[in-house]
Amino acid sequence: MAEPHPRQKRSRLPRDERHAQLLLVARQLLDEQGTDEFTLGRLAARAGVSKPVAYDHFTERSAVLVELYREFEQQQQAALSRALQRTNDGIDEVCSVMAGAYIDCWLAEGREMSGVVAALAGSPELIELRREAERGYIAACEQALTPLVGPLSPALLPAVIGAGDALAAETIAGVLDASDARRTLATVLLALTHDSAHAPKEQST
Repeated sequence: MAEPHPRQKRSRLPRDERHAQLLLVARQLLDEQGTDEFTLGRLAARAGVSKPVAYDHFTERSAVLVELYREFEQQQQAALSRALQRTNDGIDEVCSVMAGAYIDCWLAEGREMSGVVAALAGSPELIELRREAERGYIAACEQALTPLVGPLSPALLPAVIGAGDALAAETIAGVLDASDARRTLATVLLALTHDSAHAPKEQST
């Protein structure tokens, strides 16, 4: 009589490595099946772990989506930082890089994160993630622009974000070409930066 096939042992990974593996597998599942079919049970099965392991890491499926979106935004911020480091520090080029990064982030989100965003639509988590991403973008812009033009008006960069959102929406809708959106936003940013740098400063009393 043939001996029964021994049960395959699950590999034991350190918690941080297991967490990274689960996120990688989640991304693969979402690419293959979309968010409607995504559950923590399916994630556990694909990753070769028990359901309690998956629930211990994420508690609910939206927690996976939140982490994937945050990871996406961190990658976009890193790409902006690298691009700014390669500029020649001229104001025109800095504005062009920052404008291009904002439009390209929106387009990348549409390609890579559309299902995640749709699944999180209206949730407090997504609202906070977007605010977090905006704060990171604003901080990067301030760091790059302040040495060139001095202190910026507090209203400048929120205005740029408003213009960028409008241009990105028109691009996604097919009304604008992406290169036109980048160029237009760079022009807006350059003009607002110039106005901010030359605005009269309030005198302290």
